[in-house]
Amino acid sequence: MQSFFQRHHRFIFYSSWIILALIQARFTELQDDEAYYWVYSKYLAWGYFDHPPMIALLVKLGYAISPNELGVRLFPLLLNVLSLLIIEKLLTNRNSLLFYAIACSIAVLQIAGFIAVPDIPLIFFTALFFLCYKRFTEKQSPQNILLLGLTIIFLFYTKYHAILIVLFTILSNLKLLKKPGLYVAALIALILYLPHLYWQWQHDWVSFRYHLFESNVDPYKFSYTIEFLAGQLLIAGPIAAFILLSAAFLYKTKTVTEKGLKWSMIGFYIFFLLSSFRGKVEPNWTSPALVSLIVLSHQYINEHLIWKKWLVRLLPITIVLVVFMRVVMVADVLPVQALKKRYHGWEEWPQEMKKKTKGLPIVFSNSYQRASKYWFYTGQMSYSQNYIRDHRNNYNFWPIEDQLLGKPVYYLDIYGLDRFTDSLKTPIGFVGYKYDSAFNSFAKVEIHCSKRNYKIGKADSLLILYSLKMYYQYGMYISDSRTLNPAIKIFIFDKKKIVKEINTDINIHNTPGEKFSVTIKPGLPRGKYYFRFGIEMPGYNATHNSEKINLVVE
Repeated sequence: MQSFFQRHHRFIFYSSWIILALIQARFTELQDDEAYYWVYSKYLAWGYFDHPPMIALLVKLGYAISPNELGVRLFPLLLNVLSLLIIEKLLTNRNSLLFYAIACSIAVLQIAGFIAVPDIPLIFFTALFFLCYKRFTEKQSPQNILLLGLTIIFLFYTKYHAILIVLFTILSNLKLLKKPGLYVAALIALILYLPHLYWQWQHDWVSFRYHLFESNVDPYKFSYTIEFLAGQLLIAGPIAAFILLSAAFLYKTKTVTEKGLKWSMIGFYIFFLLSSFRGKVEPNWTSPALVSLIVLSHQYINEHLIWKKWLVRLLPITIVLVVFMRVVMVADVLPVQALKKRYHGWEEWPQEMKKKTKGLPIVFSNSYQRASKYWFYTGQMSYSQNYIRDHRNNYNFWPIEDQLLGKPVYYLDIYGLDRFTDSLKTPIGFVGYKYDSAFNSFAKVEIHCSKRNYKIGKADSLLILYSLKMYYQYGMYISDSRTLNPAIKIFIFDKKKIVKEINTDINIHNTPGEKFSVTIKPGLPRGKYYFRFGIEMPGYNATHNSEKINLVVE
């Protein structure tokens, strides 16, 4: 038996890893963001509000093979396994059993490695990038230059902060700037990235503006930094996190590839640590650093065997934790409401709701997660009508509101249940629902201001020049419905809090493209604010209908 394991340990390790992942992927309920990316895949494009298109393509391919949870997760799951294979190739003086121990000590690779989120392919393409970088630094052949350029573009099409991987790698080896091959690889990446840049240009660079100026921007709380640090321990372990992180940081690199890995890891941790002073940072944003963590900790522990003994001693605790989580994610065995909602909340009630709503399209109030998940589990088209106070999402761009305009729908929400004629008790709480014979929502009507910045005195009025922009279909629908008279308001914000709502006399029937004016009197204390236009129909949310416009009251 021992000799069999010695001869076939790699086959046993990888086959066990993938079999467990396949079982987990098939029988674990789809998570919120996974369902959202599944809707992505129904509307393939060169870009999306939140992310580049790689995850949408992977979900599309897998779901075509198997139209269920496993299909959604199939390609991310396979990339998770391939990541380990590539990371193994990055090791020098490889100790296979040590590598297996490190991989199994990082719980997130097992209990989340099958989930269809951009972080999984990002880890894969990070590992692939460093393998291609290693070969590029050894020999600048046309093949290696091409492969380096392709891996860069794959990174960029997966998640925006992938640029940090390339940036920190170049900073770790400034001699690269003297290599013509680097510029050829960069040119290849740029050419292949042009379709996405064109999509961003068509959509007013919406993703870049959101990630740079709107997402993760909150008044600082000390808890953000503490949560970030705690999150990194969970991602890197959690049980063996101190061993792996310490080993990775202590290791003295011996090759340019190892140096690039270390700079990338440290750069990621510092970048997002500093980001925690700007707002809340999700622990998974540093996921590419796991590639460096595995390689560098392996190299150090392989030279200090006392560390290996402690790692092996702690490994059973991690394995028990992982087995426990695998069971909890598949089977509803714990009376914990948070776990029920996350992993078992959508097994039955969507089908019951589908019968009650007669299979008509569904409009969820301000929840792209619930809309996406409901759509996945019922096949019933769903739309998320987001609220002006919260950020936009891709439902603002997909042609769903257009299709539902003037059509009968059911409106659903888990809040403000007194607004609804009926409700259904579900594991996620009571869900209110009501019938609407003609859905009227105008999130795609754009109100453009002539200026993005205004400055006024406390007692002054504000004159705003604006114009309307709308799709032809909206124009025809509005012109045919002269009785439509939605409330067009100006919502003034102090950070993320609405401090004033001002009704306007703007008429949605105004001619698109023409310049009009509206005068308001904010009457606010001195300070920095911003405002947006919103269109509100009775019974529905006020929608986003303009960009943020800065307002300074002196």
